[in-house]
Order: sequence, then structure tokens, then C-alpha cells
Amino acid sequence: MDLGLAGRRALVTGAGKGIGRSTALALHAAGARVVAVSRTQADLDSLVHECPGIEPVCVDLGDWEATERALGGVGPVDLLVNNAAVAVLQPFLEVTKEACDRWAGCRSPGCVAGGGPRQARTNQDPTCHRSFDVNLRAVIQVSQIVARGLVARGTPGAIVHVSSQASQRALTNHTVYCSTKGAIDMLTKVMALELGPHKIRVNAVNPTVVMTPMGQVNWSDPQKAKAMLDRIPLGQFAEVEHVVDSILFLLSDRSGMTTGSTLPVDGGFLAA
Repeated sequence: MDLGLAGRRALVTGAGKGIGRSTALALHAAGARVVAVSRTQADLDSLVHECPGIEPVCVDLGDWEATERALGGVGPVDLLVNNAAVAVLQPFLEVTKEACDRWAGCRSPGCVAGGGPRQARTNQDPTCHRSFDVNLRAVIQVSQIVARGLVARGTPGAIVHVSSQASQRALTNHTVYCSTKGAIDMLTKVMALELGPHKIRVNAVNPTVVMTPMGQVNWSDPQKAKAMLDRIPLGQFAEVEHVVDSILFLLSDRSGMTTGSTLPVDGGFLAA
């Protein structure tokens, strides 16, 4: 099925690893011109080596001014995937100001980041950025940059946020993460409402656990995995392509009457 993405320019954040990387590659394979954004130069280098047609942009999305400099002049963008995210996992009664402000680059226990869970570096790393900065504020900023360009050009477009099943179901130790993803779901609806008159569609995908390389590591413990799998009617975690296919559908004209939606890619988790 032709999704009609050929020739369109797409920007993907968190494109260095996991869902974001696979999305960038899939968009390129579909004929789109892809701008891949990541805070890790080595990831971008390997991505460009794998797919030379992709345009890399290395920037820390937790830094508002740096993001404005890097993306303010990125040029016309028709499609946007906001995938970059960070999660700090703590019990509610132990959540501290530092957890809410936890830097995405930190490598302390309980911190997962980027296009799939990855452990953090150190909470003293000055290059790191905060959970709310990346999960919410950066999504607003990057979406504004893209949407303003679309409005100025009078061009229709599509934006997809990568949210989570954690936006709609409470998960133990996920206080900050659930809160930021819940905010993303409502942001999706408000953006759809305000940008709809400009023919800009805005949707979100809400995956369950996704079997990225790090997802496979983090959910390799059978007992831990069983507790989550027992809540999923289909009895399995999502593969990366399940999420990517949903993103591409929502970006395409095949979903031309869909906006403001939060699409579960969860095997029925949210229905249970």
C-alpha cells in the first residue's frame, strides 16, 4: 500500500536508537527526505553510514536555545515525529525534585532515556537535560517550529507524538513518566484542535513495552515480563515495526480524517 510519503520532508527526534531510528529508516525507505535528530553524535554517524540519504542534526532537546539554533533554520518540514523521551523510575513517596528535574543523560539506577530505555550516565553530567524538558517542553518547542513553518507556507502536514500506555494507566514507580505522557496525550488533542484549521493533523501512538534492543534486555527477566504480559490480552510485547507502522499510517494521507487521536499499540493493554 502506497502511503504517499515520497518526496515529503520528515523530521524525527530521538532518531539515534530504537523506535526513532527505525522510524527514520522506514520513512527514508518510503521515499521521504528525513532529518534525524539526536543528542548523540555517534548514533547519528552510524545512522548516516547505514542510510547516507538521511540528514543528521545533533542537539540536546533539553536545551531550548540550542534547539532553536539547530532547528530554527532546518527548512521546510511536512511531517514530524516527536519520539525523544526520558523516564526516571521511582516509587511515588520517594520522588524528589531531582527526579522531576533528572537529567536524561544520567546513568543512575532507575533512569531510562531516548528511543528506548537505556541506563543513565551520572546526575552530575552538565550535558544532561530534564524529564519534563524533554518529554513535554521539547515536544512543544519542536512542534511549534514545524507547525509555524507549515502555517507560513500554507501547507498541510502531520505530527505524531510517541506517547505510552503509561499515559492512561498507572504503573508502579512511574510517577513522573506517567505524568509527562499524560500531558502529551492532552497536548495532542489541544494541538489537533488549534492546528486543524490549518490542515495540520496531530496524533499520538501509545505503545506497550517495545522490544527494542534495550527493551529486550530490560524485560528479559521472565518473572518481571510475566507481570506485564498477564495484563496484555494478546500475550506479547510490541515489536518495533508495530509502532513504526502505526506512526507511518498516522503521517500518511491514509489517515487523512484522523486527528487528535491516541492510538494504542499495546496488544489490548488499555482495553483490559
